[in-house]
Amino acid sequence: MQWICKSFEQLTTHELYQLLRLRVDVFVVEQTCPYPELDGKDQLEGVYQLLGYKDNQLIACARLLEKGISFETASIGRVATNLNHRGNGLGHQLIQTALEYCIQLWGDVDITIGAQSHLEHYYAKHGFEKISEEYLEDDIPHIDMIRRV
Repeated sequence: MQWICKSFEQLTTHELYQLLRLRVDVFVVEQTCPYPELDGKDQLEGVYQLLGYKDNQLIACARLLEKGISFETASIGRVATNLNHRGNGLGHQLIQTALEYCIQLWGDVDITIGAQSHLEHYYAKHGFEKISEEYLEDDIPHIDMIRRV
C-alpha cells in the first residue's frame, strides 16, 4: 500500500477524479444513498485527503478535517474502501493511517467522527467511544464518536 495525504490544491485532476469516483461508488451507488457529496468542505484550508493506492489504483480514502470544520475537534470523514478490497484488514489500516496523519498534522488531539451506527464496534477497536444518540444522516443511522487524547 502507498499512502498519500494532500490538500485540495495539491491533488492532481486524476487524483481528484479517482477520489470522487470512489466516494460516489461507495456512498451513492453501493449504499443507494443520494446525498450532497460535494459539500464544500474538501476545498477548505485545514482539510486533507488521505489516499491509499495499490498497484496505482485508488482503493481507500478518508477526509481529515481540522478542528472547527465538522466538529469542535479534528475529525475524520468520508472513509471509504473499494468493494473488491474489503475483508483483508484494509479498513483498519485506513483508520490507523488516518489517525497517524491527524497526529502529524495537528499533534495529539481529540478526533471526532460521525459513524454509521452499525460500525460502532469497528471504530471502538481504534479507541473511539460513542458520544451521541443515534440520528439519521441521509436516511442512514449514525452516531457521533470521539477518540480522546
